[in-house]
Amino acid sequence: MSNFSKTFSSTLGRKLIMCLTGLFLCAFLVVHLIGNLQLFANDGGYAFNKYAYFMTHFTPIKVISYLLYISIIVHTVWAIIITSKNKAARPVSYAVKGANGSIWSSRNMGILGTIIFLFVVIHMSNFWYKYHWGATPYVEYSTNLSTGETQAREITEAEYGKQYVTYVDNGIEVVKSKDLYKEVAFAFSNPIYSLFYVLAMAALAFHLLHGFQSAFQTLGWDNSKYKPLVNFLGIWIFSIAIPIGFALMPIYFFLFK
Repeated sequence: MSNFSKTFSSTLGRKLIMCLTGLFLCAFLVVHLIGNLQLFANDGGYAFNKYAYFMTHFTPIKVISYLLYISIIVHTVWAIIITSKNKAARPVSYAVKGANGSIWSSRNMGILGTIIFLFVVIHMSNFWYKYHWGATPYVEYSTNLSTGETQAREITEAEYGKQYVTYVDNGIEVVKSKDLYKEVAFAFSNPIYSLFYVLAMAALAFHLLHGFQSAFQTLGWDNSKYKPLVNFLGIWIFSIAIPIGFALMPIYFFLFK
């Protein structure tokens, strides 16, 4: 076995892989949330559908998306491996949970991760898969460039022409696109799915509460110089702000759309 293989098959190596893939997924969460904030725009989905098209057709983003899929799989597989090895090394559980000073989230990363992985699978089947290969509806936006007023109408697949179209005709900007916004609104009209989404974001919050800070500990950045910043980002941004931002989406659509 080469030194490279030995490094990444060791306990430290496995933690390093978890650390790097986890931080990459954290970066994705920030970008994904910023893009999904377009859902709150009162424009009939115009901004969100443009964002969805850009994210699925801009080549650099497409390349990064494949890295994302790989990171999700690797992060999940290595989490299972680490959990299994930890259980094998300690077959008898602690008599008193938390007696070693660990917080609840750190002791239940496996359960939290399982909920999140299940959510990712369902989430991607509802939106990512349908957008690429499912029966996604189509919409045409007509914007008067002098007044800025936009009107939307549902169109057929034949009218759409199997490609995103934008052009200007007599001062009217016309955009034809797949209507992922309508798919989102339909999904979040289901109370069971909306509730599951919110609960998954709660699981994400607790997962990140431990995972984000643990990643920097693995990197050796948990000293007095970096720890205050890492704690602030880990708690207030990744464990509170980001999960709440995502959770507000199903709540907003279920209650107001």
